[in-house]
Amino acid sequence: MFTYKDTLTWIRLTAQYIEENKDYLTDLDRAIGDADHGSNMDRGFKKVMKRITTCEDEDIGSMLNMVGMALISSVGGAAGPLYGTFYLQAAKAINSKKELSPEDIAALLEAGTEGLIKRGKTNPGDKTIIDSLQPGVEALKKSLRDGNDITAAMQDAVQSAEEGMRHTIPLVAKKGRASYLGERSAGHQDPGATSAFYILKALRDVFVSG
Repeated sequence: MFTYKDTLTWIRLTAQYIEENKDYLTDLDRAIGDADHGSNMDRGFKKVMKRITTCEDEDIGSMLNMVGMALISSVGGAAGPLYGTFYLQAAKAINSKKELSPEDIAALLEAGTEGLIKRGKTNPGDKTIIDSLQPGVEALKKSLRDGNDITAAMQDAVQSAEEGMRHTIPLVAKKGRASYLGERSAGHQDPGATSAFYILKALRDVFVSG
């Protein structure tokens, strides 16, 4: 089972990967956005890490809800509401559970992704966060249905998410700041899809290291 402690590790690894790659994320955003995605996400997860110790009842849903609220209040631009929605909807999917099954993990990721789609009014292929998250979630669900354990299923999820992230390079952006560039947005990897990939990678690494 995936515990409260495992969830803490997931959030901490996400914050670590965002911090380690903030300059890379900013460089990606410089090409098609406002050149602030890396710094915004890093600031948001630093705020998350300051708040994370206030969750004392070992309720995973409450922790994810706190993460979502912290991101909404601290991450600039569209990323704050979008990533905040991801965690808030994920929290609703598991309510007050203190341990999660593999199916629970798939459910929270799916709920978060669906929340993003509704909030951003976006679809796969629009060159957004969804282009890495959705294939990752679908691969996770399929792998679990095929009888794989959660570690193998998360490996499949991360591989598909990475492929989706890379596939944003030739796409023309249809949403967000990048869409203002039209055809000029093609040829660049989407920064949001990249930071979303780090979230799934961090979750995978909880199982790999465990």
